[in-house]
Amino acid sequence: MLTTLRKGFINGLSTTWSLGKVIFPVTLIVTVLSYTTVFDTLIHWIAPVMGWLGLPGEAAVPLVFGNLLNLYAGIGAILSMDLTVKSVFILAVMMSFSHNLLIECGVASRVGVKVWVMIVVRLGLALLSAVAIGHLWHGGDAQAVYGFLQAQTSQPHSWLGIVEDGFEKALLGIGQLAIIVIPLMVIIQVLKDLQWMAVFAKWMTPVTRFLGISPKGSTTLASGLILGLTYGAGVMIQAVKDDDLDRRSLYLAFIFLVGCHAVVEDTIIFAPLGISLWPLLCLRLCVAIFMTWLVGMVWRIAVRKTIERKRQTTL
Repeated sequence: MLTTLRKGFINGLSTTWSLGKVIFPVTLIVTVLSYTTVFDTLIHWIAPVMGWLGLPGEAAVPLVFGNLLNLYAGIGAILSMDLTVKSVFILAVMMSFSHNLLIECGVASRVGVKVWVMIVVRLGLALLSAVAIGHLWHGGDAQAVYGFLQAQTSQPHSWLGIVEDGFEKALLGIGQLAIIVIPLMVIIQVLKDLQWMAVFAKWMTPVTRFLGISPKGSTTLASGLILGLTYGAGVMIQAVKDDDLDRRSLYLAFIFLVGCHAVVEDTIIFAPLGISLWPLLCLRLCVAIFMTWLVGMVWRIAVRKTIERKRQTTL
C-alpha cells in the first residue's frame, strides 16, 4: 500500500508541475493585460457582434473576461451590469461552453488534443447556442435579479500592485490545482491497484459504446465530467498514458467534455445570477451527447470509406 501511495503522490506532483507551467504564465500575463488598454481594444472589436447574438454591446466585457480569465471573472463582470434575464442566460450558456480558453486549451494540448480543435468547437458551440436562444426564446425581458454575490470593486493602483495581483492569482490557481490533483492521483492509483477502475470501466461501457469511445476512456470522461478540464486534467493525462487511449476515443472524449464538464461546479457557480440552473445543465448535457455521437458516427463512416478505398486500390 505504501508503494501505491508513493506512486500516486509522485504522479500528482508531476502532473501539478506539468500543468503549473501552463497555468502560471497564462494567468499572470492575462491578469496584467486586463488592466491595460488591450482589453478595452478587444472589447471594442467584439461589441458590434453582440447585436447578432441578441446581447447588448456591454455584454462583450464578461465574455472577454470569462474566455481569457475564468468563469469567476466573467460572472463578476455580469454582476456589475444591469441586464435582462434573457441576456444573463445567454451569457451563462455561452460561458459554460467557452471559458478559460488559454489555460484549458493548453491543458488539452498536454493530453494530445489539437488546440485549434478545442477553440473551434468551444467558440462554435457558444456562438450557435447564443443565436439559437436569441431567436427561439421570446421572453426573459424582465430585469435580472442577482443573488448574494457582489462584483469585486477593489483595484490595484500601480503597476507593482497589478503584477502582485497577477502573481497572487497564478500561485493561487496552482495551489488549488495541487490540493485537488495530488490527493486525486493517490486515490486513482489505489483504485487501479485494487482493480476497481476495471469495474468502473465495465459500468461505463454502455455509455462509452453509445458515444463511440473506447471503454478505456471511462476514467477520462468521469474525471472531466466531475472535476472539469483543468482540475481533471491530471487524471486525464495519466489515464491516456496508462490506458493507451486511441486517437478517436481521445478526441471524442474531449469533444464531449467541451460541451459538458465540471457539471456540479460550473452549474452551481451561475446560481448568484438568479437564472434557472436545470435548463442550463440539461442543455449542456444534451448538446454534449448529440455532438459526440454525431462526430463519432461521421468518423466511423469516414474510416470505413477509407478502408474500402484502400482495398479497391489494392485489388
